[in-house]
Amino acid sequence: MKVLVIGSGAREHAIVDALMADDSVTEVVAAPGNAGIAQIVVTHPVDVTDATSVADLTREVGPDLVVIGPEVPLVAGAADAVRELGVACFGPSAAAAQLEGSKAFAKQVMAEAGVPTAMAHVCTTVDEVAAAMDQFGAPFVIKDDGLAAGKGVVVTSDREEALAHARTCLSRDNDAQVVVEEFLDGQEVSLFAVTDGTTVIPLQPAQDFKRVGEGDTGPNTGGMGAYSPLPWAPAGLVEEVTARVMQPMVDAMRHRGTPFVGLLYGGLAMTSRGVRVIEFNARFGDPETQVVLANLRTPLGQLLMAAATGHLDQMPTLAWQSGYAVTVVIAAEGYPAAPRTGDVIGGLEDAADQVNVDIFHAGTSVTDSGEITSSGGRVLSVTAHGETLARAREHAYAAVDLIRLEGSHHRRDIGAAAAEEG
Repeated sequence: MKVLVIGSGAREHAIVDALMADDSVTEVVAAPGNAGIAQIVVTHPVDVTDATSVADLTREVGPDLVVIGPEVPLVAGAADAVRELGVACFGPSAAAAQLEGSKAFAKQVMAEAGVPTAMAHVCTTVDEVAAAMDQFGAPFVIKDDGLAAGKGVVVTSDREEALAHARTCLSRDNDAQVVVEEFLDGQEVSLFAVTDGTTVIPLQPAQDFKRVGEGDTGPNTGGMGAYSPLPWAPAGLVEEVTARVMQPMVDAMRHRGTPFVGLLYGGLAMTSRGVRVIEFNARFGDPETQVVLANLRTPLGQLLMAAATGHLDQMPTLAWQSGYAVTVVIAAEGYPAAPRTGDVIGGLEDAADQVNVDIFHAGTSVTDSGEITSSGGRVLSVTAHGETLARAREHAYAAVDLIRLEGSHHRRDIGAAAAEEG
């Protein structure tokens, strides 16, 4: 089959790479892609924010399956536009993608489905936010209701910082709202589940690192690294979350008349009171995708096509490689506030030659002279596999240290605590 992948990040690079390893996939095309993706498949320009643009490209390329990576085109209805052409699409409809597009909507569906989550108030004024903060107490959790590229959440004990974030979110437009939640303690877990709207198949759990600084300090980002699987996870965690969270959500969306077809991503907190949902995303997470797909041995194209066509119940049990995967994000100077772009990236070939290492591009482009330069905040995801988590970290950081990007920064503690415990 021929597959069109929509998106331009390291997540899409990892998806393209995994699809190319599937013998049932004869061709992969990407749009708009990036410098790394363009080295291995044909890329096309596309406006990912415009569903019509995605549909027009689909008509032009003629794929058997379209895989939509980012949340923006999903919320904009790109999957609906593709399906109207009669083409199989892995990605939820605009209505179903509201599980990510609106945190208030997700809370409503969770309540209907009986899914455990944090207590919350949806607020439309700063006074309402202040009252909710007084009810829950510090640390304060303030979430922009809409899409914010992973950076719309502030968790702080500083009351003024929390209120300032709420004001910023509420000033966006007249319909803006924020969600104020109780703080959830405990380790965080990311769990992906592939679904055709009825059947749910979970993938291996991962843990990502949202804060920009080591020791989980500084502002939230789109993600600075991840590892998978989780050596400290209790036995039966995936089965419990699938039964208590993922399947009930998929069932609730189907009963609403808006079946969720694609990748349901649960952000979870392992609290002292049990598993609680922090949030849902409607697509593969970045950077968790890089590590989860690194260990997946079941052909990805066959899995995604089965979900897109309603035949997921016919898939055999997923096969996984032994060991662990770690990804470390190299970010541009100034990220996440004001990333600098246009800097030449050196050492990529040497880094890619390291044992068990893959370099997935995110914010990269190519100059007329053929140099690869930075073009976004998160520039590269350096991903490595090892039989132990400690060995995977060694491989990843050995490659990271070979890459040259002026002013760049990365975290040195991705997976460190779990590796020490293991």
